[in-house]
Amino acid sequence: MEISKTSSLNLTILALLLMTGLLYIFLNSNSSPISLFPTRIASSSCSEHRIPAESASHEAPPPDDLDLALRRASIANRTVIIAIMNKAYADPANSVDSDQTMLDLFLESFWLGEGTRKLLDHVLIVAMDRTAYMMCSFRRLNCYRLVTEGVDFAGEKLYMSEDFIKMMWSRTIFLTDVLRRGYSFIFTDTDVLWLRNPFGRLSSNETEDLQISTDYFNGDPWSEANSINTGFYFVRSNNLTVSLFEKWYSMKDNSTGKKEQDVLLDLMRSVTFRALGLKVRFLDTLYFSGFCSNSRDFEAVTTVHANCCRTIVAKILDLTAALRDWKRYKFSNRNGTAPYVWSKHVNCLKSWSP
Repeated sequence: MEISKTSSLNLTILALLLMTGLLYIFLNSNSSPISLFPTRIASSSCSEHRIPAESASHEAPPPDDLDLALRRASIANRTVIIAIMNKAYADPANSVDSDQTMLDLFLESFWLGEGTRKLLDHVLIVAMDRTAYMMCSFRRLNCYRLVTEGVDFAGEKLYMSEDFIKMMWSRTIFLTDVLRRGYSFIFTDTDVLWLRNPFGRLSSNETEDLQISTDYFNGDPWSEANSINTGFYFVRSNNLTVSLFEKWYSMKDNSTGKKEQDVLLDLMRSVTFRALGLKVRFLDTLYFSGFCSNSRDFEAVTTVHANCCRTIVAKILDLTAALRDWKRYKFSNRNGTAPYVWSKHVNCLKSWSP
């Protein structure tokens, strides 16, 4: 009887030791962060691996203001829509004969677009100065204040001016930081009208790292001969895209007189995209259009970008006309045989005159 009791006690101790050992192994095997995205294999001959950017760090730092802003705006799959603006884009003084600003037109397009109103909850407005941040907050949007020491980004930055180029590079390094934090995003200039939900037109194939708009589309979505435009693009967060953005920003000091879009174009033409193992889709202007190339079809158009335009005043006047064209199309009975046409972008054409 005593032997039986001793055997039972020994078995109990052995079971407890076994359970403790299994628990130790379990906890240690799960000590690294769990990725929200599965590792994906690139469809390129160099067999690069796409690894979620957030999995590169072993220990997540405490959340800062940007982390909190991204969490508020993010869709469930850690995707966010990012627009960057300064005071000039939210200042009624640039509206000439009305109080409507570039920001107002941008937001109005979400309200008038098809399937776009709900996307406003996922737009993060990045303000480059205090006034822009206050105007964003007043409209109860998702806002984040980006501070760049020693630089005033409040006023209008004319296309290709020194301050314009500085602002574009400041934007690039900020977006690199967002990618490093594990967030994919659509970047959109605030001079883009959102007339339909772009997620319906963008590829959901997770092996496509970057989908970028074009000024002029040559008919081939994989052709690096397309003229890219960084005013609208969708980028997935992974190690390949982080490497691209870091390489892109590293070229800043060796690219005097070039805006960041020109430098990205140089990288593309120098086969850097392929060397990194990136898969890049170039977007058709039939859907992702602009003033350089109007969409030919009101039934298909998704975005309208005020590209090929130099000043804010000209952009506001011609975007107002484009939004009026959209309203006329949207609220008509659409039974007529005559095709809808866009108004001429006369103010933007004049903006290039001396």
